[in-house]
Amino acid sequence: MREPNEIDFWRGFALVTIFVNHIPGVFFERFTFRNVSLSDSAELFVFLAGWALRKLCDGPAASLSARWLFFRLEGRAFTVYLAQIVTTEAAIALLAAASILLDAPFLLDWHNASSTFYDPVRAHVGLVTLSYQLGYFNILPLYVVLLLASPLVALAQRHAPVVVLPVSLAIYGFALASGQNFSTWPSEGVWFFDPLSWQLIYVLGFLLAGENGIGAFARRHRRALWWIAIPLVTLGAVAARLDYSPDPIALPEPKLLFMFDKTYLSPPRLLHSLALVALFAGLYRRLARWAPPCCGFLSLLGRNSLNVFCAGSLLSLSGQIIRFVSGGAIVTDAAIVIFGVCSMGAAAWASEWRDRLRVKSSKASAA
Repeated sequence: MREPNEIDFWRGFALVTIFVNHIPGVFFERFTFRNVSLSDSAELFVFLAGWALRKLCDGPAASLSARWLFFRLEGRAFTVYLAQIVTTEAAIALLAAASILLDAPFLLDWHNASSTFYDPVRAHVGLVTLSYQLGYFNILPLYVVLLLASPLVALAQRHAPVVVLPVSLAIYGFALASGQNFSTWPSEGVWFFDPLSWQLIYVLGFLLAGENGIGAFARRHRRALWWIAIPLVTLGAVAARLDYSPDPIALPEPKLLFMFDKTYLSPPRLLHSLALVALFAGLYRRLARWAPPCCGFLSLLGRNSLNVFCAGSLLSLSGQIIRFVSGGAIVTDAAIVIFGVCSMGAAAWASEWRDRLRVKSSKASAA
């Protein structure tokens, strides 16, 4: 297994904060960084996904032909797709079971789940095609789309690196100017995370992870970027604390360029998330000296991000149900968060234990 490192650490940090933030009203939600930020862990999670793609393409997959690189990346997309289907179905079953046990039929309407119970034929077609998504279970569909497109990014970087960022910016600008997004079905609406917009932060993570291009530029000018990031992060923190948001009526067209919109990853959110990256990049080395157990635990979560994310999503939903039953006392909230984080750690440990067992079995068979 990989040693603890900065990328896995921040990915683990994002997973824990996503788990907490997905339990609305929980006491510890007020201590997550989205309360002092225009962005949140979703941006960090997608940025790091792009970073991980570049490390894969420049490392283990560097010698792969275009065909085998395509198969490897699309295989990962299929794995994430299956995780989305299984996790969503488990969430639906959890809501159904809670509705029966608590005699609370309205739980069937939570998080856009009602269609699966009242219109199951069309809803399950939508689940399989990703056009129907539950609330709090809608980031993996974005990830699936990004992974499906990842061979294009990787191969463009190999053969025509100068086009990667301009094309990504053009798609982003088109999405903001037109409001274009993927439609949901059978319920009318659009995806909570617009892939046409969110692909930019994925691509930026991919490019900044490289040793050349804008990645090399960022490393050469890290100190200057750090100073630029400070006022951006400060302004975002003030806006978040004051709960300030631009009035859409007063904004010129295209309005999405100026709003703090999460669905379309509007420029203020994007810039603020990149400023946070610039401000905190390199902090891991100090944290690893000061708190090695914490860094090791978060890195463990980050190494097994897909399994941990799925477990965390179901634990968050369970926490919501428990808070509904208990009334949300601080002691209950503490128990939910402690149990949830420990369970996420257990899921990560079990994932690595399975991998170690598989390696041992392979070596025994070879002997």
